[in-house]
Amino acid sequence: MPRTSNPQPVLVRPSSPAFADLLPTNDLGEFPTATPWCQRWREKRHSFRHTSAGGFDPRHYTVEPLAVRTAKQFVLQHHYSGSFPSAKKTFGLFNIAEGEPRLSGVAVFGLSVSRAVLERALPDLEPAISALECSRFVLLDECPANSESWFLARTFDALLASDVRGVVSFADPVPRRTSTGKLVAVGHVGTIYQASNATYTGRATARTIKLLPDGTVLNDRSAQKVRKQEQGHEYVEAKLMSLGAPAPRAGCNPALWLRDALQAVGAVNLRHRGAHRYVFRLGKNQRERERITLGYPNLKPYPKGPDSSD
Repeated sequence: MPRTSNPQPVLVRPSSPAFADLLPTNDLGEFPTATPWCQRWREKRHSFRHTSAGGFDPRHYTVEPLAVRTAKQFVLQHHYSGSFPSAKKTFGLFNIAEGEPRLSGVAVFGLSVSRAVLERALPDLEPAISALECSRFVLLDECPANSESWFLARTFDALLASDVRGVVSFADPVPRRTSTGKLVAVGHVGTIYQASNATYTGRATARTIKLLPDGTVLNDRSAQKVRKQEQGHEYVEAKLMSLGAPAPRAGCNPALWLRDALQAVGAVNLRHRGAHRYVFRLGKNQRERERITLGYPNLKPYPKGPDSSD
């Protein structure tokens, strides 16, 4: 895939003249917990906040349940993936400093593509009822440093109150670029989950993914929707047509159309070593949390850097 020089990050640095910290990587990967940078998003463009800049005041924020429709609109507008997963619980981070609540972040919890993802990680809990996957966690660039830990903790309080006892979340460590070389996904190691004391349980299954020319991924579930003409196939087809694929003809074989469409848009295969998997056990105290069985061993140390994009 063609590559160009890395785009420059948007930085908000402390005003102190003694400030000398630099971004620790030119490729803009998500940083280890020990580094002082927090990632933010707006209109699918990432930026960074330095923890020493401070500014977060919990009195200026509130976390509330959010309508799925509103969460979907926010995620599609700002998150680099350009997609919205199945959602069961959605929460909004609202800035109330100026009186009128302003939506500044969204957290989405739902059922994984496969029930086995939750069953294997949390074998004692019922998927979609007492165990959910955190599939999107997006904060706008207006949020001060350290907002995400507070937001995540408040969502966990709300989940526990509704009898959710476990959360699984994945961090994709593979940087992704468009066909012109623009970096759209920096490669995440799960910094926010590490800072929140999640249990790291290794990587998900390695696989080959279909990378589209805009830097997004056509996952297996989306491809299956097209092949079997299941609910949601129109969205996937429209996405491919927007990238240059021909419209499907009446009566054509959907599987053959998908094959030809991927070839027409220039989709490429990318070997993926597997996303990093984190597990949270929820409870009122440590004893309650430790009673919840983990289906995978607790691994140390946490991963510290994104995978190579080569």
